[in-house]
Amino acid sequence: MAWTILMISGMFEAVWAAALSMSAGFTRLKPTLVFIIACCISMGGLSWAMMWIPAGTAYAVWSGTGAVLAVVWAIITRQERITLARTLLLGLLIGSIVGLKAVS
Repeated sequence: MAWTILMISGMFEAVWAAALSMSAGFTRLKPTLVFIIACCISMGGLSWAMMWIPAGTAYAVWSGTGAVLAVVWAIITRQERITLARTLLLGLLIGSIVGLKAVS
């Protein structure tokens, strides 16, 4: 259960990162509210998961999950280009997240 909560928390990290970008320095209300809510859910889930998963592993998985999803979202919304190098590096990051789960 802790790993599921951790992965969901990582997903919410990507949500708050995207909302933060869209908030234009907290001048737009809706993205700012999404940021605050997603940040609370993300941090709360990370905190809860850290009761069962070591802090270093939990943080690496949480931040890695959020980073992968943030980049994928940026590619989907055409804010970033998809390149071979970016694809390979994202694959490496996903493999590292899976590896951390496997050795835990």
